[in-house]
Amino acid sequence: MAHRHASRRIGPFALTRTLAWLRLCAIAGQSVAVLVCALWMHLAIPLLPLLTGVGALAVFAVFAAWRLGQPWPVREWETIGHVAVDTLVLGYLLYFTGGASNPFVTLLLVPIALSAAALSVPAVLAVAALAGIAYLLLLYRYVPLPLPMHGGGFPLHIVGMGVNFVITAVLMGFFINRLARALRMQQLEVQRVRERALRDEGILAIATQAAGAAHELNTPLGTMRMLLPELRREHAQDAPLEEDLALLQEQVDRCRTILREMVAFGQAQLSQEAERMSLQDFVHGCLERFQLLRPEAELALDLPEATARLVLRVPAGLRHALINLLNNAADASASRDSDAVELQIHCGQGWLELTVRDHGPGFAAADEPGALGRSGKQGGLGLGLALAEATAERLDGELTAGNTGHGAQVRLRLPLAVIGAD
Repeated sequence: MAHRHASRRIGPFALTRTLAWLRLCAIAGQSVAVLVCALWMHLAIPLLPLLTGVGALAVFAVFAAWRLGQPWPVREWETIGHVAVDTLVLGYLLYFTGGASNPFVTLLLVPIALSAAALSVPAVLAVAALAGIAYLLLLYRYVPLPLPMHGGGFPLHIVGMGVNFVITAVLMGFFINRLARALRMQQLEVQRVRERALRDEGILAIATQAAGAAHELNTPLGTMRMLLPELRREHAQDAPLEEDLALLQEQVDRCRTILREMVAFGQAQLSQEAERMSLQDFVHGCLERFQLLRPEAELALDLPEATARLVLRVPAGLRHALINLLNNAADASASRDSDAVELQIHCGQGWLELTVRDHGPGFAAADEPGALGRSGKQGGLGLGLALAEATAERLDGELTAGNTGHGAQVRLRLPLAVIGAD
């Protein structure tokens, strides 16, 4: 989706949209120029043919505006067709007003300059050829511009050159600046996509290693599950050892459950089927899992009743993303001898926001919370925020991090259009 938006910022579509605005300016300017010359300066110009040409350009402007609103992409040949119509109408108007001797003939250069910033070299050459042919025809075939009754034609020509210079400078400066800014935005978008691809490649490599490790761990876990009951029977009279073995068996069973959840998560990813449940059930399921991981954490939940009834299509990975954020917050609070973690959930304006706050030291100014493989925690892998950010981007959402007065907060924003159930 981002690539599609970026492609519309520069190229044939951007130039066609720029030409649409430029065409409206041309219609207004040409109408004023024709009326001023005919009614105020009393020049004997062919008023009806000129107004007919301006009217034809206005009709085409309506068609171009309709075309820009259609979903199918704008091709280069179509943009060249728009330039050809503009050149044809401008040449038609110049034919009745002096041809190449008209100072406004240099307006034929404007489409060439704009095309050079947005089209390929063959397309620019085609636009230049159209303008060149129009100029050559106007050198030999035109209706002479009538001279004013007083003052001769030279002062009028000088005034026209001055007005033409101002118009050309304003139009080219404004619209070329817009095209150049669109090009810069596209380059930034391409850079973001490249960085995202590198990060996703790193996550994929880690996921591959995790899948291999999970497969290898299944065998020793199975062996331990077989031996632990026998050890417990042999040492049933040793109460302290029995307690340790019972705890060890619980942890082995927990590891086996985690491995099964990893397999189920992978299958859900492959099936691309989202689980339907209420927001309350989803949040409580995540909190139960979090409390098993961090029983010492003191979690404060802010979930309005109206928001809790919202039904979601829970995609694969969202549950793990929220648990990772809560676990990171618990680690941050623990670094300041606190067990407090806050989860605030808000829904409005088409977005679901899950905000996790801690009572830790906060993010440093040079921190990059989502950088893969970086962590500010002792023994941390630095994957929690990176995985949560990847999940947010995959769901067309965003992950933002910042500091509060007593710690840090991370906000996960997701569009209801993607995760909301119909």
